[in-house]
Amino acid sequence: MPVVPGPSRLLRLYLLLGFSAGLPFYMFNAVLLLRLARHNIDIVVVGFFAWIALLPTFKFTWAPLLDNYSVPGFSRFWGRRQGWVMISQLGIFLALVAMAGTADDQSLPLTALFALLLAFWTATLEVAADGWRIELAPSQVEQAPVVAANLWGYRSAMIAAGSGATLVAARADWTTAYLVIAGAAFVPFPLLAAMRPERSHAIGRTSALVKGVLVSLAAFALIGLAAALVGAALLSAVRGAGLSAETNVTPIVLGIALLPFMALAAALPRIKRLPVDTWANLPRVLAPHVELFWRFGHGVLPLLAFVSFYRMGDVLTLTLSHPLWNAAGYSLDQISMADGLVAVGCSLVGVGLGGLCAARLSMTLALIIGAIASAIGNWVFVWLWFAEPSALVLYVAAGVDQFGHGVAGAVFVVYLSMLVSPHFPGAQFAFLSGFAFLLPRLVGGVSGAIQKAIGYDGFFLMAGTLSLAAILFLPIVMKLRPRTR
Repeated sequence: MPVVPGPSRLLRLYLLLGFSAGLPFYMFNAVLLLRLARHNIDIVVVGFFAWIALLPTFKFTWAPLLDNYSVPGFSRFWGRRQGWVMISQLGIFLALVAMAGTADDQSLPLTALFALLLAFWTATLEVAADGWRIELAPSQVEQAPVVAANLWGYRSAMIAAGSGATLVAARADWTTAYLVIAGAAFVPFPLLAAMRPERSHAIGRTSALVKGVLVSLAAFALIGLAAALVGAALLSAVRGAGLSAETNVTPIVLGIALLPFMALAAALPRIKRLPVDTWANLPRVLAPHVELFWRFGHGVLPLLAFVSFYRMGDVLTLTLSHPLWNAAGYSLDQISMADGLVAVGCSLVGVGLGGLCAARLSMTLALIIGAIASAIGNWVFVWLWFAEPSALVLYVAAGVDQFGHGVAGAVFVVYLSMLVSPHFPGAQFAFLSGFAFLLPRLVGGVSGAIQKAIGYDGFFLMAGTLSLAAILFLPIVMKLRPRTR
């Protein structure tokens, strides 16, 4: 039988897994955008790079593979979920090393390729860890402390990586910064490799490690090649269509954002009429999504609209907060401190409060508190933009921002975890958490164009208002009662 960790060991495990997933996130997002801004790349192009964060929103497309297949070598010894975690960690390490080799940003397509690979392996790690978490802690009361531990690890690693990379870049260069974070990203791998096997009759540890590492290297090479070919084709198509940094692509992006809603609305009537357990005979890639739509019926439309808006402001703020600090004249040393001790401390307090709200309050009230905290965390940058630049202003703004995002993030993860079926925990959580960031990250990619049109103050005022707007959906979504099987 699989090993089920005790409560304290489960919290330590998810603190470690949160650290593993959080460490690379800033490196293909906020830190990369700051790096590009410091290299004087046009703000519109910098905004386009935010679309790299779109890749994790589509993790639901490969999440069913993690629910149904194992990694040769790793999974035979440590189990299916941990095997996927370990191959993802090696992929993250190799992608960070590759990004260090392109840190001069002389070839933006190459920079984008390795950032995409980093985003892919980070998303894969999250899918494996989330599915495992829901299996081990299925109820809301059990989820709250595990989610808090996971987010403590995630947000502290995410922020520490951003702060550490910025500080190293200020003292040395961006190549060294990415290599340092790559070294830190490798640390959890031997810790997980030292864990006991999932089953007593597992193959030898050394044999599992060797085979798993070889499979990891082959997977990294093949996926990298596929990403390069697809990327080259997309670049050729974009250039052939005459699109450039000067093209107003905002209407196109918003139109694309509506397509999933339209496709889903068209399919729902047929899905609702399906008999119970029809999805048992469907392909494994489709079954989790059909089951989710069947349970919620037409209620899935306002549900998905709600999750799309709830973290909208957080994503937009993360996209342009660092370019804002750079434009306001703050140094890399000051940004490093804001991203470091200040942000980590405030984020951990926010996550703790969010987890407490999710465990002790009704989910409706907890979500309202999270939305308000998130909106204030976005609006604080309007004050920063007009305030006289000083270290205190920067630290207060960064602290309020991270506190608000910590509260909202913890509540949101518990809420999404309660929506999934125990039959498809990894795939359905991947779909919901991915869909939640689809619209925000699509809009985030044109944030540079929006900023040019309405300024930094207008941009962050808009971001906070969109976070608060999620509350308008609560009277509908909290009344939804899914069908039972």
